[in-house]
Amino acid sequence: MTEMQKTMAVFSGSTNPALAEAIARELGVSLGNVKLEKFSNGEIYARYLESVRGADVFLIQSVAGDHVNDALMELLIMADAAKRASARKITAVVSHYAYARQDRKAAAREPITAKLVADLMQTAGIDRVMSIDLHQGQIQGFFDIPVDHLTALPILADYFKAKNLDSSKLCVVSPDVGRAKAAKKLSDMLDADLAIMHKGRPGHNKAEITALIGDVKGKICILNDDMIDTGGSVVAAVDTLRNNGAEEVYVCTTHPVFSGPGLERMANLDAAEVVVCDTIPVPVEYQTGKIKVVSVAPLLARGMQRVFSNESVSDLFDPDFAL
Repeated sequence: MTEMQKTMAVFSGSTNPALAEAIARELGVSLGNVKLEKFSNGEIYARYLESVRGADVFLIQSVAGDHVNDALMELLIMADAAKRASARKITAVVSHYAYARQDRKAAAREPITAKLVADLMQTAGIDRVMSIDLHQGQIQGFFDIPVDHLTALPILADYFKAKNLDSSKLCVVSPDVGRAKAAKKLSDMLDADLAIMHKGRPGHNKAEITALIGDVKGKICILNDDMIDTGGSVVAAVDTLRNNGAEEVYVCTTHPVFSGPGLERMANLDAAEVVVCDTIPVPVEYQTGKIKVVSVAPLLARGMQRVFSNESVSDLFDPDFAL
């Protein structure tokens, strides 16, 4: 089959249709027609209503939301259906990779769910994975198939550059040591200072800031993390910055998980703005206040087009930089 004969077929799962539509517009294609339903007992059904035989199939799914397990099963079932329908190649465009926080055994008798999810995707017939800002770059090594690990940091950097903040006062803050490399990358993009916090976890979904390395007094601080879940650690981090004399605080993240009280906490946070990406949908009614949403659709669309055309994807991420 020659390159000119290849067909791109783009389909959306049910968790983030707005992102899928935006990606399709960027690509200049229409989303494919797939029937997604549930049986009365909750089992998921998927059927493609158009031929995918010999096509390069791209499945856009955010494995997130209140029904994260359903989102994952839906992706696996869509992949299985495409494989059995003789798709040439199946690429999962996973804007948010669930279960990524359990990427190692931090205590005895714990699972490594990030590896489990990788195994499930490969077993379902997925040939390639594209994702943004994995919780740890090492998750790429859990796959025996190609993984395109993109980053939203340039998109977030462009957002703050457009605000024309006083560059002499800018300081990017990492909420913990594990995010320090990413924060350094963002600080270089913005020509800003860098500060690093040390975060402890006294319990499940609980966090406390135990130390702050760097001077934030009189600074415009940009607190950056890969995801915000319940928001407890963000609240603690913002309070710490305020108590240490920060003039203004912005928060930015790639993945707005916002489970439990997370959404309300961010909407009422003592910060100028909470800037998030659309890897996970944010309710429209919350987008008119403190929470600002920037789109990763152009980034994902470029990545998908280059994969389809067998072009290099390397300038969309930094292979020497592990998040």
